[in-house]
Amino acid sequence: MNKEVIRAVKFFFFSASAGIIELLVFALLNETLHLEYWISYLCALICSVLWNFTLNRKFTFKSAANVPVAMLKVFAYYCVFTPCSTLLVRFLTGLGWNEYLVTLMNMGLNLCTEFLYQRFVVFGKSIDTNVKKAE
Repeated sequence: MNKEVIRAVKFFFFSASAGIIELLVFALLNETLHLEYWISYLCALICSVLWNFTLNRKFTFKSAANVPVAMLKVFAYYCVFTPCSTLLVRFLTGLGWNEYLVTLMNMGLNLCTEFLYQRFVVFGKSIDTNVKKAE
């Protein structure tokens, strides 16, 4: 199998695990604490991003890039994605759309755009620079 396909599959599975974390945190905050949707969404998103970044940097992109710089690039992505997605979810839930359906739609949009952003912007020049050499 081609290296990029394997990379995309790894990204998908790590992102799916981050998605599970996001849904669990969202459900906990939304259902037990009854926080406003956008607050639950934002907290869940932050937990998921930290998990996803850590796993994908190490195992998917195998990057030795400067972690603070890479994280700042991811932060820049979320400075655009988060307000846009938050406005979208507020709009759609305001129309009566189911909160979980909207969350799943957002997660799909996030999966596609974040893979491309991390692949070409965050880790583009540092992919496979942290591969352990055979001794």
